[in-house]
Amino acid sequence: MYEAIMTPVTVAISGFSSDAGKTTLLCELLKAFPGWEAIKISRGHYRSCGKDPQACCVSHLLSEEPVIRSGRKETYTPGKDTGRYWDAGASNVHWLIVTDGQVEQGIKSALGRVQAKGVFIEGTSFLKYMDVDYALMSARPSGGKIKPSARGALAKTSAIYLFDDCQEETPTTRDQFMSWYKTVPEAGILNRLPVCTSRDLPQLIASIRAIQTAAVA
Repeated sequence: MYEAIMTPVTVAISGFSSDAGKTTLLCELLKAFPGWEAIKISRGHYRSCGKDPQACCVSHLLSEEPVIRSGRKETYTPGKDTGRYWDAGASNVHWLIVTDGQVEQGIKSALGRVQAKGVFIEGTSFLKYMDVDYALMSARPSGGKIKPSARGALAKTSAIYLFDDCQEETPTTRDQFMSWYKTVPEAGILNRLPVCTSRDLPQLIASIRAIQTAAVA
């Protein structure tokens, strides 16, 4: 059914934690790139995650092989991440549901379904198994705990994006983050990465657009 027509530009949207604003950032980027597709990666395990199963748990959806749901009929639910992708203008959405051991196979299969010239991938653990053209790591200005998969993905990160609920940069946003990261073991690599906020979205969009232009040149 799906036959990839080209190698798409790949942009990863990862995060320090589950509440770091990844989906909001991805939707803002989708609005700037009409026709691009999106992949949502959900990792689960064969038991309850201990949280509200209606909110986050995917254990009942797991299979012996990676599960991929594609198209509006299979992925559109108002208010859910994949539904927000559609509302932001995605031309197609793929929801990849995997165990830890299925991530590599799953992301390769999901990318094989992409037919657009570019795709945004919301996830972190997949970066262990592939390179992307551009990788954004979303974080709160206060930093907080960095999950293991995000720590491992920092080496492939292109820039840090600071997400705040107010969606506006304040005079203390960058200072707060810089004060925090100087206290963590990852300070060395974080110090080398550009730090962006919502004010820098035009520049981020321009950087991705330049990658896209170079890819088709």
